[in-house]
Amino acid sequence: MASVAGRAAASTRDAFPPLPRAVVQSFYRRMRAVAPAAVGAIERDRAADAERAFADTACGRLARSLDDAGLRALGMWTHHWCMRFYDDDTRVGRRLVREIAVRSGLGWTADEVRWMLRESVWAGPAAAERFTLPRAAAAQLPPEERPFGELRPGHWPESEPAEGQRTADPVEGHPTGTEPDRPAQSDPSAEATSGRAGGGEPTGRIAGAMALVPRQRRAG
Repeated sequence: MASVAGRAAASTRDAFPPLPRAVVQSFYRRMRAVAPAAVGAIERDRAADAERAFADTACGRLARSLDDAGLRALGMWTHHWCMRFYDDDTRVGRRLVREIAVRSGLGWTADEVRWMLRESVWAGPAAAERFTLPRAAAAQLPPEERPFGELRPGHWPESEPAEGQRTADPVEGHPTGTEPDRPAQSDPSAEATSGRAGGGEPTGRIAGAMALVPRQRRAG
């Protein structure tokens, strides 16, 4: 599988009405603020004992150091990373996403949920747990503000198989048999960021925190 970063998004771009540019750029500014610490925490936890309690992990310590707005930014960045590099080992990132998802009272906004849902739709059903955080964040909104009703038919999160129903690789935890039906393309910046050496197998290292915010969206 190839990273979703190089995949043409034209087929899913209209899943939601476009967000105002100023709103999207504010999201990226907030995510860039937490990205370096998030990359460091994820790398340390990928090299450590996976059985440790979350509170004892680098990601857990990072989460404790942030206020509600910082936690939302960390959740959005980690969700983006898991969706963009679903074909790499994202277990540490997905654990962080799950931990943020169960936090109540973080002050999620409808536009933050829309942005995360768009990332989920672009990734396709091969990305494990792609609706975990946007679904949890939407549940904290007033019912009339929840944007799931804005998704076009065919992009409903309710149509996703439960995690226990996925066919997963026992080593990497990646679902199989759920490839998105969009053509994959290579993106040099994506391969460098996901830790690939010479376009080959993942090296397990995350490089270039700022590159995880796609170049075409970093203007401003």
